[in-house]
Formats: sequence, structure tokens, C-alpha cells
Amino acid sequence: MTAIPDNWHLLHSAADIAQRVAQMGAQIRRDYAGKPLTLLVVLKGSFIFAADLCRAIDLPMHIEFMALRSYGDETTTSGVVQITLDMRFPVENTHVLIVEDIVDTGLTLDYLRQNLVLRRPASLRLVSLLHKPSRTVRPVTIDYLGFEVPDHFIIGYGLDNAGQCRNLPDIGYIAP
Repeated sequence: MTAIPDNWHLLHSAADIAQRVAQMGAQIRRDYAGKPLTLLVVLKGSFIFAADLCRAIDLPMHIEFMALRSYGDETTTSGVVQITLDMRFPVENTHVLIVEDIVDTGLTLDYLRQNLVLRRPASLRLVSLLHKPSRTVRPVTIDYLGFEVPDHFIIGYGLDNAGQCRNLPDIGYIAP
């Protein structure tokens, strides 16, 4: 069993998350009906959210993965974005939906969007489970949003603390 840090506080239960993901999936299904959809999953934090979300969409889709790094093992972003794993297949003329776990400063998503525009998708949108609006440095449009969260270090449901706690079923934060 995963050890929950003593200073961890619950924000969203597994049941709340499941309900919101189902709602988001239904909206995405309506918006993308009849379109060639590619889910671009940003690893590692988004993998649990993406697995639940793709099952809630119920459309034919292609799934691609990218890994970006801006935190390392720290609790604050370095501000430098690195692509550590790129997609294997082109997305030209497909409708790309970026699947992100959390939008914090917006720097990583802004970088990713600029990179993807050069690959000429038919459309490019973003679904994010979480958003910390108080930390925004570079605003990005979140087309489908699960929850807003306070300015704390968030863990659980795929989000980690130095590689740990990704498998917690709930979302919470570590108090300073």
C-alpha cells in the first residue's frame, strides 16, 4: 500500500473524479463525433486520467504519448521544458486532444502547443484534469477542465511526489 504523507489533505475523492471524468468524456464524445481523433497523453502524470477518459469517450481514436519534463523531482517548475519522449506517428490533419493532468504555470502547455502547431493538426484542443489558476504565468485555453485546485503541491490519481503516490485513488495536496 502507498504511504500517504502525514501532511496530505483530500481535495477530490475517487467517486468525485469518476463522475467528472464521465461528464468530460460525454462532452468530448459529442464534440468529436465523426472526426478523426487523436488523444495525445502527456506522461507520466496523465496516464491514469487518460485511461479513464478514453473509456468514457466511446469513439474510435488513436492514442499517442509524449513525455515532457519541467519539474524533475522538485515541487516547483524549473521553467525549462524538455521533450523526453515524442510521438511515434504524425498527427497532420487529425483532431488532436492533448490530455494533461494539471495546468500549473502554463509554460509546459504553451511550449507543447507551439510544437504541435508545426505538425499541422486539423485542430488542437486541451483537456486537463486540474488547473491551478493562481500560478498562471502563461495563459492557455483549457477546452475541457475537471477541477480547479489551490496553490499547493497536488498528488494522487497519477500525480506524484518524487515518483511516489501516483497510485492514490484520490487527489489531495501536501501542506507546506
